[in-house]
Amino acid sequence: MNAEQLIEAYVADVAAQLPRRQRNDVAFELRALLTEELGARAADGGRPADAETALALLRAFGRPAEVAARYRPTLTVIDAADGRAVARAALVGLAVIWVAGLLLQLRAPVQGPGDLLTVLGRWWGGTVLPSFWWPGVLVAGYAAAAWVRRRWPQTAEWKPRDAELGAANRNALVLAVAGIVVGVVVLAEPSLLLDVLFGGKASPEAYAALAYTEAFRGRQAPWLFAGLLLHAVLLLPVIASGRWSPRLRALETALTLALVAVMAWTVLDGPAFRAAAADRAFKLALVVTIAWCVVDLGLRLARRVKPAPGPGAAE
Repeated sequence: MNAEQLIEAYVADVAAQLPRRQRNDVAFELRALLTEELGARAADGGRPADAETALALLRAFGRPAEVAARYRPTLTVIDAADGRAVARAALVGLAVIWVAGLLLQLRAPVQGPGDLLTVLGRWWGGTVLPSFWWPGVLVAGYAAAAWVRRRWPQTAEWKPRDAELGAANRNALVLAVAGIVVGVVVLAEPSLLLDVLFGGKASPEAYAALAYTEAFRGRQAPWLFAGLLLHAVLLLPVIASGRWSPRLRALETALTLALVAVMAWTVLDGPAFRAAAADRAFKLALVVTIAWCVVDLGLRLARRVKPAPGPGAAE
């Protein structure tokens, strides 16, 4: 191919990747630009505009897809400002899904290397491979948010968040304390739930299904209930003052990590309920709670900023 044919092939490759209404105009402009550039190169080099010079020019100009992108309207799926947030949320979400799936697979005792390989195989096929729906959901959500911001810019206006300054939502914390207390009562005696729902007329089989194993009552239950009650007590001074102090926030973080450890111990240890169905439901709820706690702590740590030094710090 001679120089003119090379330019024509290149221009055709670029134009083919553009909307039809743009192709002819872009092809005319690009052809003229490349021909002029080739002539300038040939003159500077003191040689004719041969195929070798044309090929070097075209390769330096860029791949046809890149050149076509310069002429196409930009398609922004997610805003550049959201790129790191999407990547971080995708990695954290996948890690939570994978760990939660592994905990569920490890509920049954592993007797040896063969059992471990079987568990890992089930985890890979049942958790890891299907988990990539999460990045897709994130991209779709952030793309929708970007479209909304471009359509209605006022929705993206910055507003100060009280939570960033240590303020606490008293109503939410009161509900949280009430929920913890009710949860502890129900967990301490699950049959009370049947009494409330069925007025004490549930079948003996239903009561038997919600009976704890002695191992759980003697090992994890006291720590689990104590941790939940301590969490409720810790929230009382926050409700009274309406603010999180750094010390209270640190205590709450430590207590949450301890609760996560106890819940993970419960999931990985033997059955908590005598009935298999009740035990599966209970441990699934614990795994979901662990995931929520880990994500919440991770987001708080990711947003943490060192406060400004006090007035006397520089002295």
